[in-house]
Amino acid sequence: MNSQTTQKPEPTAAKPSYVKLAMRNMVQKGGTSVQHFALTAIALLVVLVGLAYLTR
Repeated sequence: MNSQTTQKPEPTAAKPSYVKLAMRNMVQKGGTSVQHFALTAIALLVVLVGLAYLTR
């Protein structure tokens, strides 16, 4: 009799995608994520308008 038993690897659940993890994190943090997103959007607009003004 063979003393080694062959075990089938258990099927692992698929890892959640990066987007799904980011959405879950954003929901958990609540208003902080929305505030950071708004600040980033405003900063990007300021940079783009500033560059447009400088290179007119």
